Amino acid sequence: MRQAKMSLVAMATMLAVSSGAQAGDTEFKFGGYVKADVMFSDYSNGAPDSDNLSRQFYVPGTIYGDASNGNQVVDFQARETRFNFKTSTDLDGHKLSGFIELDFFTHADGNERVSNSYSPRIRHAFISYDNWTVGQTWTTFQNPGALPENLDFVGAAEGTPFVRQTIVRYTNGGFQFAIENPETTVTPNGGGARITSGSGMVPDFVARYNFKTEGGAKFTVAGLARQLNVEIDNLDTQEMGYGVSFTGVIPVGDDDIKLSATAGDGLGRYMALNYANAGVLDADGEIETISSYGGFASYRHWWTDQWRSSFTLSGFKADNNEALTGGGVNKESYSAYINLLYSPVKPMTVGVEYMYAENTKQNGDSGELNRVIFSVKYVL
Repeated sequence: MRQAKMSLVAMATMLAVSSGAQAGDTEFKFGGYVKADVMFSDYSNGAPDSDNLSRQFYVPGTIYGDASNGNQVVDFQARETRFNFKTSTDLDGHKLSGFIELDFFTHADGNERVSNSYSPRIRHAFISYDNWTVGQTWTTFQNPGALPENLDFVGAAEGTPFVRQTIVRYTNGGFQFAIENPETTVTPNGGGARITSGSGMVPDFVARYNFKTEGGAKFTVAGLARQLNVEIDNLDTQEMGYGVSFTGVIPVGDDDIKLSATAGDGLGRYMALNYANAGVLDADGEIETISSYGGFASYRHWWTDQWRSSFTLSGFKADNNEALTGGGVNKESYSAYINLLYSPVKPMTVGVEYMYAENTKQNGDSGELNRVIFSVKYVL
């Protein structure tokens, strides 16, 4: 009986939270969405195995395929489903808030044979106090508000910075300054498996400025400075990396244009989901940075209040020194998307999207992906 009462109390609490509740000066909110995808994919070189990340969403560098598998596959999933919990407290004029969000991507602990069960993962977990934010969230170098409205999880994956990590950020008006978690990825001399180094005591530094125009357009300019550091076995080498990024959301009547342009030396993991590394080791074991640049443009058109479409083009290129990297490293990536979305009621969206992607290595080897996605999404 006691356990039943406790369960009823827990259910009542969850119901209260889901609609928004308040205790004293603290407000509680529960949110998220349920999203189901059906993806028909055609890989030019044979499909990766079903537990490969490419079968969950488009990740540049994962579509080269497996020639021992068939080219065409279908995947059903609800992995993008997410939920979050937020609190906000007024403390004598000071604002304190906490936020945590989970989803079910990237794990391979489930299977498609019986249960399709997958563990939740932390997306965001941070605390904000007035102008300060501490915890895991989007890197300050990225503007998630400029991402296109695509059914693919990232959409324009190679054309945007895309990193979540633990940060300490200070915001003052349109200015943001942050120190963030460092992590270095380099290519061995002559090519080979990526070297990932967590060595070093210097955090990544990011500065950003957000501004608006009288016409309602929103823009950001961000700069990144980081120390690349490898201290593994007999290697002990450091080099500086940097990057700049510009994003915009421009209203065009009822429509809008979203765009991004990013370039730098030693960007590595900050760009295109680490499609290219930040640097390569030379014959003396020293880091030589790799220059890279990319961007996307997306136009969204509203046919009616309920129907809309987005057309997106995205691209990335790395300037590899082939004498050091070898020919097996990633060089270029491009993708294009067009969709049709329908919201019969505001919280619900159904849609279809076609995407095409091509990835090319330094030696000219390439892989292509054609994918049609059908999705249903309900915002809690």
